[in-house]
Amino acid sequence: MAVPSRPAAVADAPVTRLPPMLRALRHRNYRLFFAGQLISLTGTWMQSVALGWLVLRLTNSPALLGLVAAASSLPVLLLSLNAGALVDQVSKHRLLLATQVVAMLFTAVLAGLTLAGVVQVWHVLALAALLGVVNAFDAPARQSFTVEMVGREDLLNAIALNASIFNAARTLGPALAGVIVVLIGEGPAFALNATSYLFVIAGLLLMRLPPYRPASGRRGGQLREGLAYIAGEPRVRALLLQAAAISLFCFVQIPLLPYFARDIFGAGAGGLGALSAASGLGALTAALMLAQLGDRVPRGRLLVGAALAYPAVLIAFTATRSLPVALVLLALAGWAGVTTMALTNTLIQSIVPDGLRGRVMSVFTLLLMGASPMGGMAAGVIAELVGSVPLVVAASALIGWAIVGWGAWRAPFLREL
Repeated sequence: MAVPSRPAAVADAPVTRLPPMLRALRHRNYRLFFAGQLISLTGTWMQSVALGWLVLRLTNSPALLGLVAAASSLPVLLLSLNAGALVDQVSKHRLLLATQVVAMLFTAVLAGLTLAGVVQVWHVLALAALLGVVNAFDAPARQSFTVEMVGREDLLNAIALNASIFNAARTLGPALAGVIVVLIGEGPAFALNATSYLFVIAGLLLMRLPPYRPASGRRGGQLREGLAYIAGEPRVRALLLQAAAISLFCFVQIPLLPYFARDIFGAGAGGLGALSAASGLGALTAALMLAQLGDRVPRGRLLVGAALAYPAVLIAFTATRSLPVALVLLALAGWAGVTTMALTNTLIQSIVPDGLRGRVMSVFTLLLMGASPMGGMAAGVIAELVGSVPLVVAASALIGWAIVGWGAWRAPFLREL
């Protein structure tokens, strides 16, 4: 397996001493990745909010909001495991270059259709599915590429910083999208997202990496090896079960936020941007706290506490009819959700051997990016049938809370990780 312990650090020139929170940025390759991702992910979150508003405007259907999210997740569910095996066989750097270029082209098509005034829901569904295919390969490659940029010494800090840029973008992108959609429509938001991919592509092209050395072995056998490892490692199994419960049952409000903004709180696109940004702000706070605390934080106990807090806060969110209170609750939910997933990501990568990382992280990707939208779709369909989105979201969160509690009880060793 071509994963040296610290490939990036060997080639890096000295940089000004950085505070512990930012120590992964001493690696040149990671600095390029960090800057490109911050810009590109801001565009991605702009598109996410604008897309939800576009679908609601075209269809007025909570079920279709969930269906669009599910369209992007179905390829992840179908392809992630084999994609993880591929990630362990090819250059992750080259694979990421390919996925970013293809995603940029698909996003440009969506922008063109919307700006031309001819976009229809089937266009959105088709492009969401195509982007889902891209994400099935991009996400496990991105997760397992981190160690190649920073080495094991700074891996935990880099994962926390990855979460921080994701959630900084999650705060800024929706706020910008709310303003752009109100002033000039959804099309320009999609066009800006397409342009943002150029920055991450440029960062990848400027990286200096050692020559790639392919791993040996058949891809099919490798997939079975990865699944056998998960089945035989109780710590990874427990962490993945908890991630599955949160993703499937407690992230269901994300695709339904346009409905909450318009029909529950009486706000428009600007209110949707504020709700998304509040969640992102809480998530960003969590990521920065984890980056600062590093190995000093009692990771297992904090993980279990945050996982149990997330569904409780979500239930409170569904009960309020006050937009300011909802903003505070979503900020708390964002903190709990990112604390849960960032610590899960960190603990899994610290346990899993290098040669299995792509395959195990593909399962994590499947749960995070595949199960979450499917849960949102199911919640949207059920909510349309019963006539109450808040009730369905609260019931789903209660199920998630029960599974997380049962898992914490059955796996007390999680608190000691």
